[in-house]
Amino acid sequence: MNKNYKVKITKDGPYVIYGGLSMFKEIIITDGRGTPTKWGKGENYPPQETYVLCRCGESKNKPFCDGTHTNIGFDGTETASKKNYLEQAEITKGPELNLTDAVTLCASARFCHRAGGIWRLTEKSDKVKLKEIAIQEACDCPAGRLVIWDKKTGKPTEPNFLLSVSIIEDPQVKVSGPIWVKGGVLIESVDGTQYEIRNRVTLCRCGKSKNKPFCDGHHISFNFNDGDESLKKDKK
Repeated sequence: MNKNYKVKITKDGPYVIYGGLSMFKEIIITDGRGTPTKWGKGENYPPQETYVLCRCGESKNKPFCDGTHTNIGFDGTETASKKNYLEQAEITKGPELNLTDAVTLCASARFCHRAGGIWRLTEKSDKVKLKEIAIQEACDCPAGRLVIWDKKTGKPTEPNFLLSVSIIEDPQVKVSGPIWVKGGVLIESVDGTQYEIRNRVTLCRCGKSKNKPFCDGHHISFNFNDGDESLKKDKK
């Protein structure tokens, strides 16, 4: 882990991103039944050594902060546990795979729903195809709520991410999603303490999460839209 790469949470204010992390949009792509199946690449943002991202959801220059948090009296108090992931996760055991699941980290990306759901797939992981789908679903989970473990090696299967930040868009439900931080970037609390460094986490940017700084899916119920044009189109 390179300490030059960092997300600093400011008191009742934005995220400050250090280290020149590349940032781009990623879009949830669904099948004909509306089930998320893969990630699509969106626009790249111009590179910056340090940049500041909105956390209150009300900036007029999303995803960047414009100071609105001060005007609206945004309460950005962190409420998430600082326990390690495995201390929070429940386990689903299967014949060839185990699944760990930390429900409080769910960002409602819904990749885990395909083919009967990742929990059922894990329990039937002696079937080659079902095992493959379970692994893919876990790797597509942006929040890292779901992690698949190989029972033979005892090791997790994790996607190989470059250090980066993604801005998630979810056209199927016409909302903008969280900030997806990848590759093992340090997340530093307002008080200077650190959250567990993980390969993938999702940070709230609608301002409504009850598990700040992490996303808890409230961007969907609050119809959060950062102005992305694709969200204004009718569903196909």
